[in-house]
Amino acid sequence: RAGDAVLGLACLAVLAGLRAMKSRLPQPACMEPLAARLSYLIVWTSATARNALVVLFAGLVAYSFQVMGSQPLTLTGSIPQGLPAFRLPRFSMAAPNGTIPFRSMVEDMGVGLAVVPLMGLLETVAIAKAFASQNDYRIDPNQELLALGFANILGSFVSSYPITGSFGRTAVNAQSGVCTPAGGLVTGALVLLSLAYLTSLFYYIPKAALAAVIISAVVPMFDAGIFRTLWRVKRLDLVPLCVTFLLCFWEVQYGIVAGVLVSGILLLYSIARPPIKVSEGDVLLVQLGSSLHFPAMECLRDTVCSRALAASPPGSVVLDCCHISSIDYTVVVGLAELRQELRKHGLSLAFCSLQDPVLEVLLSADLEGFQHFPSREEAERCGGAEPGGGGMAPFTSTSESSLLPA
Repeated sequence: RAGDAVLGLACLAVLAGLRAMKSRLPQPACMEPLAARLSYLIVWTSATARNALVVLFAGLVAYSFQVMGSQPLTLTGSIPQGLPAFRLPRFSMAAPNGTIPFRSMVEDMGVGLAVVPLMGLLETVAIAKAFASQNDYRIDPNQELLALGFANILGSFVSSYPITGSFGRTAVNAQSGVCTPAGGLVTGALVLLSLAYLTSLFYYIPKAALAAVIISAVVPMFDAGIFRTLWRVKRLDLVPLCVTFLLCFWEVQYGIVAGVLVSGILLLYSIARPPIKVSEGDVLLVQLGSSLHFPAMECLRDTVCSRALAASPPGSVVLDCCHISSIDYTVVVGLAELRQELRKHGLSLAFCSLQDPVLEVLLSADLEGFQHFPSREEAERCGGAEPGGGGMAPFTSTSESSLLPA
């Protein structure tokens, strides 16, 4: 509709002009005349309250068209007046065929029972982190989760929608100069007052004006330069960014969830394929560039076996664990399987530079023939030999492993 387009563009132009005016408004000196200071106050107030002023004047324009008998604008329309009753949440619902029990209500929700709170949390943390980065402060996601839970528990007593952080409203608040959580109290009080007494006035507010307010608030958050930066720094990071960006045109929630899933997949891939440095000499020295987790065991096993057997002659293997800070049971089992496979080909597996937590886990597992050298140099000097060879003897375990069958 042409009327909506014209009004929306006009509102965007006014909002952009007032925002630019506020950013360039000089601070008046204390010795300025009273008229100059009053002028500054009027301009500053108009620029700060630009969202409310634009909506107010757009509503007056829509009302004027209504009085003249022609309405080219799409209006908000009637809004039910009054506040919901404060009562206990419903654990059953009346239906034409009887009563729907709470269990059936939960079954009807299905996966939504988990997806709704997850999406609410993701949306809240995403917008909170965006503005925290923009305004140089930190947030506590655990505190955000507690606040969401508490707010939704209270909201259930008034039959509210699920409460989450809002991209549009947060951006509008930021553009309006809100700097503290007290802004939420003021906004909440105004919403309650409006629902109780002012809903009839909302009838004439054009939807185009509301859309212009939200667009004007959200557009400055878009950082187009991040595409160029990620292309230069690490191109793989463009994948979750582009997936999130494109799916947000469908639904913001779907974009966030898809972005989190893609980021998780990339993170798991980096964990499952850690950087492995192999140095050949008297022994095959294998060093992981990151910590060792169970998804990486298959990659480590393939790399070690292929390089150890391809060496001429095949050499024993020393695993440098200086970057490994912790391991779990699955990793211990994988290491035991790796040692057993090397042993079939007449090779040995030793460890060096183990950190105390990792050494304690391996000693508790009581691996068969476990060898540990204090340092890489000692391992290379001893050649990964069994205890009794030249040089300093490693820590060893000679009992049968309880992790693998004989």
